[in-house]
Amino acid sequence: MGGARALETTTVRIVNDGSIYIAPLFAAEELLRAEGFTDVRYPKIAAGAQVDEGLARGAADFSVFVPFEHMPALDVDAPITVLAGVHVGCFELFAHQGIHKITDLKGKTVGLHASPISLLTLMAAQVGLDPVRDIEWVTSTDPNIRPLEQFADGKIDAFLGFPPEPQELRARRAGHAILNTATDRPWSQYFCCMLASNRDYVRKHPVATKRVLRAVLKGADLCATEPARVAQRIVDGGFTPRYDYARATLDDVPYDRWREYDPEDTMRFYALRLREAGLIKSSPQKIIADGTDWRFLNELKRELKA
Repeated sequence: MGGARALETTTVRIVNDGSIYIAPLFAAEELLRAEGFTDVRYPKIAAGAQVDEGLARGAADFSVFVPFEHMPALDVDAPITVLAGVHVGCFELFAHQGIHKITDLKGKTVGLHASPISLLTLMAAQVGLDPVRDIEWVTSTDPNIRPLEQFADGKIDAFLGFPPEPQELRARRAGHAILNTATDRPWSQYFCCMLASNRDYVRKHPVATKRVLRAVLKGADLCATEPARVAQRIVDGGFTPRYDYARATLDDVPYDRWREYDPEDTMRFYALRLREAGLIKSSPQKIIADGTDWRFLNELKRELKA
């Protein structure tokens, strides 16, 4: 794999779901060209299940893999292979005055917009709440109805968001964060965002797969060491409109920890939690055996002196 061997393809398509938190994938564009890819595309696919569907049917070659959101696709044998962890914790839970911990959400309204309800389900279950009976969920697929705005206006009690939503709420001084997956255990001990590929792409293009992963991991390093440059790059590239929120995201999210965490631990942790919650049926062993391939990451860790 990799090395001086020729690329099997010079085209790569990486999902753009419109989220700033996948900045390493955007920062990798120039690095991918340096790796020999001449046709680098970022097809727009809406966040959530559509990412899984697009990757599985071959509409894209690579995408971010959020384990607590996308693992159900592996549970039904979607042709997706998880390759590595990219970064830790970008989700934050905000609440209004009087709410300071997850148990305080009992009987409250909690908003989400594109954020995975499964994460809050796991958080609620961990502290003994019934996610169905104890919490009233407020969601919307209508872009004109933003639960974030409802929270900022005081119409709902709490809001779970990911970049740039936490950055926007802080800028507007709306509520306060009661949980941050970058700093609060156990969530801070596991990747929130990983890299996955279409299974056929990995099988047919191992050299290309390794080079894509190398570019993404180097992109993560750039996010940590040159946040101003990367923020400007993703704004200039049309991936996000506001430099201030992009820069704040890069300052807030720990993009430099991919070397420190074991991606298999992340898969095992979330598979166990999701299975306990009844959200998947497969065992962690099956999820890991059928849905992951760490060969490329292990080689790159040695080569990049991780």
